[in-house]
Amino acid sequence: MLRRPRDRHPAPRLGDRDLATAWQVVSLLLDYPDEALLGRLAVVREAAGTLPASVREPVCRFVAFVESTPLSALQRDYVETFDVTRRCCLYLTYFAHGDTRKRGLALVQFKQAYRKAGVELDAAELPDHLCVVLEFGAAHGPETAWTLLNDHRAGIEMLRIALADKGSPWHDVVLALVATLPELKGEDEEKMLALIAQGPPSEEVGLDLQPYAMDPRLNPRPSDDLDHGPVDLGHTIPVGAP
Repeated sequence: MLRRPRDRHPAPRLGDRDLATAWQVVSLLLDYPDEALLGRLAVVREAAGTLPASVREPVCRFVAFVESTPLSALQRDYVETFDVTRRCCLYLTYFAHGDTRKRGLALVQFKQAYRKAGVELDAAELPDHLCVVLEFGAAHGPETAWTLLNDHRAGIEMLRIALADKGSPWHDVVLALVATLPELKGEDEEKMLALIAQGPPSEEVGLDLQPYAMDPRLNPRPSDDLDHGPVDLGHTIPVGAP
């Protein structure tokens, strides 16, 4: 069983094998859509079929959406969602640190956590990308990934809310991820509410960040370029790897 510090994060909702399968599936589906993804959909559906309904159902909805949508439209929607809209950022440290100097230190800490588990990332991959964290957790360091995901639980919930507000089909994928994590409460819930009210921290080193509104329809925000392109993960790990 996955061990974790009892005073920090609750136990996983899923067993070790189901957790690894769920994380690998979500990692595949949150990556930039390409022909390789289309070729894996049958395997993804089969793997999801072994998981609890809270994970299986949103995954299967998204797979059905992908199967019925032209790849060019999927790719365009992905870029407009994740590479252009700040609130849908897939980089976990962005929610906690914004574009501040502290984010650089947080990225180093992610890399050190991977290195301690015997994993060295390609130089082109940022270690806090959600797909990278999930694939690492599925195949190499579940305990480390569990800690990283829960340390950034408020950011993941902010991402889920942003995708829901946008009516994005990728909301189902993040919904499946959230189903593997502890319920948001206490300090994590307070952090999430602060993110909604204020946005990530900022300083004069890059982008001019604006506070988020509780309801973006009441305070619309233009789509902003975060300048983060799709991450090529390779995905050489079979779905369902223990």
